[in-house]
Amino acid sequence: MKNIYILLAVFLNSTLAIAQMPGGNFSKAGGQNLNMGHFYGKIVDSKTNKGVEGATVQLTTTKFDTLTKKVKPFIAATILTANNGDFSADNLPVMGNYKLRITNIGYKDKDTTISFGLKMGGGQGTAAGNQSDRMQQMMNMIDKDLGNIKIEQSENTLAGVTVTSAPKPFFEMGVDRKIFNVDKNIVSTGQTATELMKQIPSLNVDIDGNVTLRNAAPTLFVDGRPTTLTLDQIPADIIDKVELITNPSAKYDASGGNAGILNIVLKKNKKTGYNGGIRMGVDSRGKINTGVDINVRQNKINFFLSGNYNQRKSLSTSEINRQNFISPSSNIIQTSDATSEGYFGFFRGGLDYFVDNRNTITVAASYNRGQFNTDETQLIDSTVNEVFQTKSERLATSVRNFRNLGSQLSFKHNFAKNGHDISADVNYNYSKNDNYGTYNTDYFTEQNSSKYPSLLQQSIGSGYNKFLTIQTDYENPINDNSKLELGARAALRKFENINDQYVYSYSTGDYVLLPTISSKYKFTDQVFAAYGTYSIKTKKMSYQFGLRAESSNYDGTLLGKDSSFKVSFPLSLFPSTFITYKIDDKQDLQVNYSRRINRPNFFQLLPFIDNSDPLNISVGNPGLKPEFTNAFELNYNNAYKKGANFLVSAYYKRTTNLITNFIYRDENPDTSINKSDSVYFVTYINAQSSRSFGLEFTNKITLAKMWDLTVNLNLFNAKINGGDAQNQISSERWSWFTKINNNFKLPKNYSIQLSGDYQAKTVLPTNSGGGRGGMGGGFFGGSINSAQGYINPRYSFDIAVKKDWTWKNGQSASLTLSMNDFLRTQISSSYSESDFFTQTSKRRRDPQVLRLNFNYRFGKFDASLFKRKSTKSDASGAADMMQ
Repeated sequence: MKNIYILLAVFLNSTLAIAQMPGGNFSKAGGQNLNMGHFYGKIVDSKTNKGVEGATVQLTTTKFDTLTKKVKPFIAATILTANNGDFSADNLPVMGNYKLRITNIGYKDKDTTISFGLKMGGGQGTAAGNQSDRMQQMMNMIDKDLGNIKIEQSENTLAGVTVTSAPKPFFEMGVDRKIFNVDKNIVSTGQTATELMKQIPSLNVDIDGNVTLRNAAPTLFVDGRPTTLTLDQIPADIIDKVELITNPSAKYDASGGNAGILNIVLKKNKKTGYNGGIRMGVDSRGKINTGVDINVRQNKINFFLSGNYNQRKSLSTSEINRQNFISPSSNIIQTSDATSEGYFGFFRGGLDYFVDNRNTITVAASYNRGQFNTDETQLIDSTVNEVFQTKSERLATSVRNFRNLGSQLSFKHNFAKNGHDISADVNYNYSKNDNYGTYNTDYFTEQNSSKYPSLLQQSIGSGYNKFLTIQTDYENPINDNSKLELGARAALRKFENINDQYVYSYSTGDYVLLPTISSKYKFTDQVFAAYGTYSIKTKKMSYQFGLRAESSNYDGTLLGKDSSFKVSFPLSLFPSTFITYKIDDKQDLQVNYSRRINRPNFFQLLPFIDNSDPLNISVGNPGLKPEFTNAFELNYNNAYKKGANFLVSAYYKRTTNLITNFIYRDENPDTSINKSDSVYFVTYINAQSSRSFGLEFTNKITLAKMWDLTVNLNLFNAKINGGDAQNQISSERWSWFTKINNNFKLPKNYSIQLSGDYQAKTVLPTNSGGGRGGMGGGFFGGSINSAQGYINPRYSFDIAVKKDWTWKNGQSASLTLSMNDFLRTQISSSYSESDFFTQTSKRRRDPQVLRLNFNYRFGKFDASLFKRKSTKSDASGAADMMQ
């Protein structure tokens, strides 16, 4: 036995001696480091001295990276403590220092430095008789007991109930985006993404749920990709965060005009083991919402599945008062009451397959389906020269069905160098809708007797949208201070829509198709793009330069009219630049620029003459050019204290080739009318330009331990130049809006959220016509207005109260009571005027809806993944160190 000790001692001393020779250092190539070390100990609560189960113990040391020829940190072992708090890590390199990090839910993180205490050299010339003692000493040192290590409970442990994790801040600033973590938002619990957007600074949401970002509609993304879903089809409960990309770089689609990107990131839990949740709720109108989700991560598979079912009932009222100046002058008053009732379901599932440590395959799919029934009653009173003319009652009933199927297949490969990867994915979305409506109008005399036979109308429509994207992205950090990104993308869209209008014929006893106001059309749209960005940073500065190239083809057909056309937009370049100056650790200044495009739509391009209104004949213009927008931003960000962040943004956007209406007089194409040069034609031209600029302030601050406040203020000026186009009106107005969001943390795990918004008086959007080509909402061929006006100020407040419970083993629950527009102040009203009329309108929708929602979470962590990581680190570390 003594001889064995002597031999081992000589071997160890020789190894340690080699380790201190040139080229033999542990942290240099060619050195050796025996993986014989063993650390063990116990994690205990600092107050109770009881073992802490499930704490994460991580050991980090350094190694020589043979690829970069530099010393880099690596994780030598990650372990979860046993039921009694014990932990053990073996097969560790015996030389060098280790950083020991201990983390656990409900406890403060603990960091310390440890080592085996072995010193290099010192073995030469040692008497053989002392070798056995030295060997014993070494064996004791590399088998080291760290004893009981105490960790303290974190401050968010109340009355013995441990909060599962520290909440993420509501607002964060990314390199090119604002990030809002909304998974803890309680006001929108049980609602849709439309209601959630009302809580997001910078976004303006009108009474109909239309979202604008800096006075324009943003492009909607889901999980970083374009989607055919709408905001009211996405449950708020499945959204993790909302990202606002106000000035997208060359990496993103250039289409979408000047509004930027609204990216919704859905929840996707990747914790090891299994976890899930069940939620259910009811509102004051008797409508329910429910959902369930489950996530399982084991070995090489991460599987997720979720489903949501929401019932909705929406009530709205409106009043319109219109005074016409054309002789004889007339006045029309229209009031309406509408009820929309229905449901939608949203289901999604998928899996990540971790082929190995560097390759991942993801397969995912979603399915959305819903139906809404709307009943509306309209009362219209009209007078001519202040003398009763007629009154009518219109009963409208409509049914709308929609379905959406989305699928994704993606692959990602990570190269050996950190941050060096390539990915490819295919996304396919298919949406289908159909609708049916009946409209019965009765006309009455002043004495309420029937004046004319009832006007009976029907509307039957359907359509589909197929959207396929194929994309690949490559990232390569050339060194620690520079990175190259490349990518290519193809987007293929096929769209078809049918809208047939019928009127009842008393002579035939049947409904008769009205071809002049019916439409059947389809189009295909193909966009091909490639991009490249190069980033570089210095101590104080960082730069990103990008260039994107896009070309597109557009084929359209008006079915039944024998009219088709094809437009190819030439290759266009879209540069982007981001320059950031880091003032200090808390402050930075950024300036950025990008160029974007907005291509004309189907009816603006369609060279088909529509004479459904013989006094306003419309025709598209296949020679239209796209609109181009140049956008500039200057951002200043200051994390001026713990829990606080202040951001101010100055922005300027200018759009050229603005697509607008153009009215001209020409010969009537209807040969049955013996008239010439007697009608107005309405078409579209590139005539106008527009510009907008503004200042936006966002401040997030923790005013007290229990109070977080986020305030957003946007002051802007928008101007539309009429140019030389006939009957166009230039308009300009200063306006502003603000949002405030208060979160209060109360004792016994209660919390309150109070939010509000105010929109000042703002300019009325220019009416580009009643036709679909101008997105006016009516049938194409409607009369053209050149009205201007304003939208009156509006404001509203939402409130919610939440109670949380947390138990052991990852179980938690919450109960939320919320009410939107609880002061009943949300009213949308406007005023508009032209040479022919003045009009005022007022609308109210869904005030003071009370909602009660319950959410239960469960889960169990699995240590097997950590064990695999430890084995991987040990094996790879040993291979590198023994070279």
